[in-house]
Amino acid sequence: MLLEVDAFNLHAPTSAALRLKANSVLDLFFQLFISEVEYLLHSGLVKKYRRKEGNVTALKGNLIFGKHIQQNLTHHERFYVGHAVYDPQHKLHAIIYKTIRLLKHINTSADLHSHIGNLLLSFPEMADVMVSAKTFDTITYNRKTEPYRKCIEIARLILLQYHPDVTKGRNHVLALMFDMNLVWEKFVYKSLRKHIRPETTITAQSSKSFWKPDRGMHSRIRPDIVIDHNTEHCIVIDTKWKNLNGSNPSPDDLRQMYVYHQYFGAKRVGMIYPGQVPSRVAGVYLPTKEQGAGLQCCLIGICVDTELRRWQKAIYEEVANWSEN
Repeated sequence: MLLEVDAFNLHAPTSAALRLKANSVLDLFFQLFISEVEYLLHSGLVKKYRRKEGNVTALKGNLIFGKHIQQNLTHHERFYVGHAVYDPQHKLHAIIYKTIRLLKHINTSADLHSHIGNLLLSFPEMADVMVSAKTFDTITYNRKTEPYRKCIEIARLILLQYHPDVTKGRNHVLALMFDMNLVWEKFVYKSLRKHIRPETTITAQSSKSFWKPDRGMHSRIRPDIVIDHNTEHCIVIDTKWKNLNGSNPSPDDLRQMYVYHQYFGAKRVGMIYPGQVPSRVAGVYLPTKEQGAGLQCCLIGICVDTELRRWQKAIYEEVANWSEN
C-alpha cells in the first residue's frame, strides 16, 4: 500500500533526490539521512565556540588556580586553564554522529553499508550524548545551522523510535508511523482509477461550499472520492481506516454522508472499510416529513489481500457491483 500511494514521497522529511530500489521502508529513511549528512560534509561543518578546561603547556585563557595547584604542584611546565575553543564539537554534530553509529549496527542493506562506513571515517568523532525528546525541543537554528534542520529531523525520527524489546534478545526495533487514514484513502482511489471505465470520471477531494458567513471565508465539505460528479449517476465514497466489529458507524460519520447526499445530489453514498471478509450493509436514513425519503448509506467491507493487483481489482469490482445494483 505504501509503495502504491507513494507514501515515501509524501512523508519523507526531506526533498533529496533519490531513486527507488527494492528495499524496505527503513532502508529508504536511512538513505535519506545519509544523503543529508553527505551534503553537510560537502558544504562544510559548522563550528561553534565552547569552553574547555584542562592542562596545557602554554598559558592561555583563565588560570583555574585551585585545580592548577591540585594537579600541577609538581608539574611546573603545565597550566590548568579554562579557555574558548572554536571547533565542530557541539550538540548538532553529537546527535548526527550518534545516529551514524546506530545505523552501522541496525542497517541490513549491503548498498548502504559502504556509505555508512565512509561517514564514520569522514565525520569528526564526538562524545556520546544522552538523547531524549527534550534534547530536540531545545535545539534552535540560525542562519548558519538552518541546513541542519532536515538532517536533525530524520535523526530524531531514528533515535527516538529506536528501542530494544522488553525481553532479552539481539534484535533491534525501529518504529515508523504513517497516517493510515490517508494511505487507505489514496490506495482505494488509485485502485478505482486503475480499473474504472473510460466514460466514467473519478475525482479525489472534490470540495463544495455549504455555509457562508456574513464576513470571511466559506466553509467547505470535501468527500474522499466522487464518481461521475455533477451527473445523475453521482456516487460519493468516504474511506475509513477502522474496524467496526459489527457495530454501527459513528453518528458524525453518518451525518457527514447525509450531507454528501444533499450537496452533491448523489445517487448513492458509501463508506469503505478494510476487513477480513467482504461485506455490504445498507442503511436507510429515516425521513423527516418529505426530507430525506429513500436516502441510503452503505457500509462496504473490503477483504484485505496479500496480492496487491488482485486486491485492487477486488476493490473496484465491489464498488462497481454496489453502484450498479
